[in-house]
Amino acid sequence: MSKIANQSEPDYTQCIHGGNLQLKEGRPESALKHFLKAASLRETVAPTLCLKIARLYFGFKDYQNAGSYCLRVAEDVGDFTSWLAASQLISKKEIKAQLSFKRSIKLAILGSYTTSHLTKMLALIGAQQGIEIDLYESQYAQYRQEILDPGSHLYAFDPDFILLAVHEGEIALKGLSANPKGDLELECQRWTNLWQFLQEQSRAHIIQHNFVVSTDAPMGHLATRVQGSKYQMTQRLNLELAGYCGRRVSIVDCDRLASQYGKGRWFDPRYWNLAKTALSIEAMPVLASHTLAVIAAELGLSKKCLVLDLDNTLWGGVVGEDGLANLKLGSDANGEAFVDFQKYILSLQEKGVVLAVCSKNNEKDAQEPFEKHPEMLIRLEHIACFVANWEPKPENLRKIAKELNLGLDSLVFVDDNPAERSIVRQFLPAVDVLDLPKDPAYYKSALSDYPWFETSSFTTEDTQRTAQYQARSKMEALKEPSQSIEDFYRSLEMQADIHPFDAINLPRIVQLIGKTNQFNLTTKRHNTQAVEAFMEDPNCIHLYMRIKDQFTDHGLVSVIIALRNEDILEIDTWLMSCRVIGRTAENAMLSVLTEKAKELDCIAIKGVYIPTEKNVPVKNLFRDFGFSEVEAGSGEEAVWIYDLKDKGLVTNDFINILEK
Repeated sequence: MSKIANQSEPDYTQCIHGGNLQLKEGRPESALKHFLKAASLRETVAPTLCLKIARLYFGFKDYQNAGSYCLRVAEDVGDFTSWLAASQLISKKEIKAQLSFKRSIKLAILGSYTTSHLTKMLALIGAQQGIEIDLYESQYAQYRQEILDPGSHLYAFDPDFILLAVHEGEIALKGLSANPKGDLELECQRWTNLWQFLQEQSRAHIIQHNFVVSTDAPMGHLATRVQGSKYQMTQRLNLELAGYCGRRVSIVDCDRLASQYGKGRWFDPRYWNLAKTALSIEAMPVLASHTLAVIAAELGLSKKCLVLDLDNTLWGGVVGEDGLANLKLGSDANGEAFVDFQKYILSLQEKGVVLAVCSKNNEKDAQEPFEKHPEMLIRLEHIACFVANWEPKPENLRKIAKELNLGLDSLVFVDDNPAERSIVRQFLPAVDVLDLPKDPAYYKSALSDYPWFETSSFTTEDTQRTAQYQARSKMEALKEPSQSIEDFYRSLEMQADIHPFDAINLPRIVQLIGKTNQFNLTTKRHNTQAVEAFMEDPNCIHLYMRIKDQFTDHGLVSVIIALRNEDILEIDTWLMSCRVIGRTAENAMLSVLTEKAKELDCIAIKGVYIPTEKNVPVKNLFRDFGFSEVEAGSGEEAVWIYDLKDKGLVTNDFINILEK
């Protein structure tokens, strides 16, 4: 039995009481010890306790731990007051200097209501997710004026993202329309015209909050049947706006969030009357989290892999002890809960989330339900990486990340055992750990409430992701007996199609540019409009690569954009999916690029490496291909030149290029 599981409630209560008493008596060091002891007795720490600890650390000038406990407040979306206090604390320069960020963005918030609380919530959840946010907030209800004035502060701020935080009160629809079709078209146009103006004046990606369908029902249940009712037209407006979204517009489905949260709790007329706040302050952390999840998806920072325990997680019981026939899976109330959980997991897998197994079990026992149990929905073909042994789970999670070539911060770990969850939190803080409730009936809702599997687009590549990662695992297995690395490459029988960008592949190209981090020389992010401009530029070479081998078709996995500047070809963007790193795919792309450069009468190719936390694997890429470093830019940025006259074309020995 774990320490977490068997600690008594009085121990925890006594620690909290003792800490409060020490604070009252002016002994902060002793108070901190009591509070830290209390925190150690719980798997997850209450936001109020996190905040007390953070404030004490700040008082002792331990800004790193102060920041860490501030961010832990954001793990619980149910405590607005603690979120607000934590947001104010992390805004202090001493703490902010200690925080680690994966990305920095400029976000403009244009609201139809008072957005000051939402702004603070976004700053906190952004920091917790490793996104530093430089915020601009418009004046109350001035969003249309800001948008339609090209000289407004909004455009001077030059944001990366613009959030239209608008509520259903902004809809210009009557309670009952005599012309539903015409009025709906006009209302759609009111909003899409704003999008168009923003896109013409700004490079920003637009995030639109859609409209909560009001529970006010003057027409009663008849409203569902009357096309002109505001109830029905608001629903249709949300669907129409979603249909109008292009690559530079995303929707946060506030109506779905309000339904999950409870519409009676989502809106509180007291807050509207007092402060013109369009949702209850208690719901603010929920809205902020899901808004940030949509932004994170656009930045390529969504979680990629769901790692699953088995016993009492995917089924009830312990397969190694109870046997296959005695597992709880289907057939009764307890078993149906696990089937419902598996259904939802498969829906995530279908949209591109990679599934892995991390179980303390004999592998044969662990795989038997997948192969033989008639009620088992998840099968071995759905699992990209299956690890079942008796090693500590942090070690196995590292193994899974390595085998799938993913960062630990791409993994989400699900386990019914609080002790296993705690040890993963302790030793692998980069891995997200999902708290499962004690009752399996609520497993599915716990996972569906988790926002960080959000995606910015959906392509055929996403549906094939499991097969592609399974192929990578098979490739790693094949690697061992090969006589040499050259024999290994040849044994893969790789074939590539390399083409200029085209319209049919544009969504996947933009998706790859937006999410690739490891093999990405500059980590520049180009939206659809920018990529289309590259396609129209006669001085631009733009190539994508599809690759397949004896195991699978990996799909579109690499993109390169290069611009001719007199007789120098300058690489603007070069990136590749982590699925094919270490396969000589980069040789194939560069060999074609050198050929294209020759055709343009270029004498050299210029490349820039801008280091990030993620792209260390390509630090020496230019050097390895024979580029010469000519200058150092700002920070660790390096500029490299490949002399085409001296070096000639780059060779490609292991990939058969079918077309160029």
